[in-house]
Amino acid sequence: MTKALPWVQKQRFTTANFSLVNGAVLPQVALGWEAYGQLNADKSNAVLITHHFSGNSHAAGRYRQSDAEAGYWDSIIGPGKAIDTDRFYVLSMDSLCNLQPFSPDVVTTGPASINPATAKPYGLDFPVYAIGDLVNVQKALLESLGIGHLHAVAGPSSGAFQALEWAVRYPDWVSRMISVIGAGQLDAWTVCGLERWSDGVKSDPAWQDGHYYDDGQPLAGIARAMASIFYDATYPSSFNRLYAPPSEAAPRQDIRARHQCVDQLLATMTAKAEFVDANSILYLVRASQNFLAGFEGTLAENLEKLRAKTLFLPARHDRLLMPYLARQCYEQLAAADKLTHYQEVDGCWGHLDGIASIASESELIKAFLD
Repeated sequence: MTKALPWVQKQRFTTANFSLVNGAVLPQVALGWEAYGQLNADKSNAVLITHHFSGNSHAAGRYRQSDAEAGYWDSIIGPGKAIDTDRFYVLSMDSLCNLQPFSPDVVTTGPASINPATAKPYGLDFPVYAIGDLVNVQKALLESLGIGHLHAVAGPSSGAFQALEWAVRYPDWVSRMISVIGAGQLDAWTVCGLERWSDGVKSDPAWQDGHYYDDGQPLAGIARAMASIFYDATYPSSFNRLYAPPSEAAPRQDIRARHQCVDQLLATMTAKAEFVDANSILYLVRASQNFLAGFEGTLAENLEKLRAKTLFLPARHDRLLMPYLARQCYEQLAAADKLTHYQEVDGCWGHLDGIASIASESELIKAFLD
């Protein structure tokens, strides 16, 4: 029987003179983190959860009684659940350039942060970061807690990128790696698809080439970007239940009129834009576009370094990170005689099945962690 997690406390980690993999240095990085369960005496039961593009460290539980929803993977993290907090010490950390830097529940360093050299927001002067940088700051947090090894690292979407990067970059650290709706490297088709998200921001005149902080966020551009993100992450069977069918008359008469479903989608995303930073979208997109597990070389060469047992769980109906991207990693690892397993998550949500339908893989995940 599963029990609810106790109230979750957000904590803050700060490190100075943080070197990025591209050679740039950030004078200070501050990121939020949280944990569930207890670290055992020999610190051998740590499981790291790495979050998705639009997420943050809040993987499970609730911060307060008034919270409408629990963390995004609450269905599999907690006492007696697949990632059992009676057994594991489960940690998660906010990302650099987090999508929602203005949320009271997020601590992040990114383009909306104050550049100490100018006393103004970094804007587009913030350095381009890589998935490996997220891993390195997570490693710094773990080391500050005296943790030197991970029982497992797991995450969905760009969190899956981080999980695989961990296993490749620090093979002696990681015993098990779970990649949910992920990839080892993006191809041209996927990179071009993600570029549309950035174009949504840049198409808004209020973006002002990234210099909008004194005048307010370019909300129309943010709404367009987030509409593209949500559209790409869903599947017709679920999307069509949320929005009205195109049956109205106005678009048949006036090219300037929009279908109701389009207006509904944009209105929904405008309402969700309160804590979002437009420039952060660009940086999150670029980090995903640039992703190659291991950062340099070839995927095949880098996967050879991996020692962890691996589990790949793409979503069968994913239109964003299609299953072939995860299968490529699985097949290369299998060909190299690495311990690896592949199974597709079924559901009606497309890419979002890696969150909404992940509980269907609870038994497999629990067995894998055993």
